[in-house]
Amino acid sequence: MGLDVRVTVHEVARQLPAISVVRDLSRAMAMAEAILCPDWADRHYSFDAHWSDGEEMASMGDGSGDEYAVVFSAAGAYARGFAHESWMSPYAGDGPWPGVLDEVPDVFRPCVEDPAFCDEDGTPVVTACLWRQAGDDQWRAGKIEFPEGRDDPDGARGLFRLLVAGAPEAYRDFAEDYYDVPVPLSAIRDLYALRPLTSELVAALNPALTPADLTADATVIGYPTAARPDR
Repeated sequence: MGLDVRVTVHEVARQLPAISVVRDLSRAMAMAEAILCPDWADRHYSFDAHWSDGEEMASMGDGSGDEYAVVFSAAGAYARGFAHESWMSPYAGDGPWPGVLDEVPDVFRPCVEDPAFCDEDGTPVVTACLWRQAGDDQWRAGKIEFPEGRDDPDGARGLFRLLVAGAPEAYRDFAEDYYDVPVPLSAIRDLYALRPLTSELVAALNPALTPADLTADATVIGYPTAARPDR
């Protein structure tokens, strides 16, 4: 199901797949970005399999102020997004919008307060937040009264749309528009299946690179590589 109507983080929570699926989608998108865009600073999606002790993190930054982070740990997963033009921005009032963070379980409170997700004054930079504890049967979000008259009041639709879509076609369409290059769907399908990098797969997305060029990125992402990548 796509996010083509007025939605909030609650709709995202209903549609977002299981933690393991979100993690694998995030790794696949990050590997695609590493191939399409060798300059890390210009990438849209990233994944750090060694973000902190016992934690991995998927992240998105569009270069214009919108971003998200999904932290994976033994406790489950915590997702926080920020849409800079949202009426629910913490900078539009006195801190985070009521309800966005109020019900975050204690096990994820360190994420809420992590300096990486707060500004220099310690204010959490967030407009949408959801979480799923290990063993839980769904993602959850707090009870929130959203501003009226906005199709995407907290930015959740735009922020998490590729994770909700979960399809190679969705990423292919995004990448062709964002990077303004043809992107073979077959190559994206291989990445979404987490197939090891081969010369053919890499060349289909970026003929200037080889699997060996991507060793460091694959290690950071935790993406499987071929045992003996071709030169």
